[in-house]
Amino acid sequence: MFRSSSNHHAVVALILAAACWGVGTAVSKRAVAEIPPLALLPIQLAASVALLSAFRVLRRPDRGLPSAAEQPTPGTAALTRLGILNPGLAYAFSLVGLVYLSASLSVLLWALEPIAILFLARRFLGERIGIGIAALSAVAVAGMALVAYDPDATGRVLGVALTIAGVACCAIYTILARRWIGTADSTIDVVVGQQVYALALVTALAAAAWLVAGVPGLPAVSGAGWMSAIASGVLYYGAAYSLYLIGLRRVPAAQAAVSFYLIPVFGVAAGVAFLGDTFQPSQWLGVGLVLAAVAGIAVRIITGPIEASDSLATAVVDT
Repeated sequence: MFRSSSNHHAVVALILAAACWGVGTAVSKRAVAEIPPLALLPIQLAASVALLSAFRVLRRPDRGLPSAAEQPTPGTAALTRLGILNPGLAYAFSLVGLVYLSASLSVLLWALEPIAILFLARRFLGERIGIGIAALSAVAVAGMALVAYDPDATGRVLGVALTIAGVACCAIYTILARRWIGTADSTIDVVVGQQVYALALVTALAAAAWLVAGVPGLPAVSGAGWMSAIASGVLYYGAAYSLYLIGLRRVPAAQAAVSFYLIPVFGVAAGVAFLGDTFQPSQWLGVGLVLAAVAGIAVRIITGPIEASDSLATAVVDT
């Protein structure tokens, strides 16, 4: 994906993160069929935090869990607070939106995220995108509009609006994370901290919804529903965020964003294979436009200048 051979581990990490997010969306769709969104998200985050915390202790048994006296670096402290934005607010919006959308449509809308990152990286990080990438991004947006358009679908507008709000939160997160990740202690500390913040936020939101709006409590959930909730949390939050931040340590935000264009590929494949999602001919045309634009953007970024040359070995050790 990138010309520098020293970044090949970062490339693998970013591709695997995209796979976890794409497949995780399909698994979340199965879970949200039984569990209300604001109840599902705390379950997912709790599963992810438990797994990552166990991994953290096993990886560094001499240190164990951090004590109250330990002070994180400023970079780690700033990054952990970003958990309120992403995955906190971002996926609260996304999971509620998923109630009104198919898993395949949801992941295709999430393909807007790398486009937003490209432009935000140009504006705030000084990373160039070029006219060609801007034009191909417009083609991708047109393709996603074809996929999303369905005049007979009820609730579709609300689902799309909520999903786009989640996309915006995630794009801003990437720009801020790229700016601070180099000063953080370690990737695993950052991910656990972010998800603890996110878990606190979404738990408060769920409690507020229950108290104020009278949202019913957790209904009877099948074994498959619980397995989907836990598996989607591990995939979507634990594995994907760890892999993504490993990659983001060593490549510019605009280059890391290329991996997000793979999320619809994995997500649509999982939705069709496991959930029975179907598309109309015009929607498949939209899928084709998105994939063609993705390929064009990937080629341009692959052959463009490399702005990150740090050794990935440091990032791997720091996880």
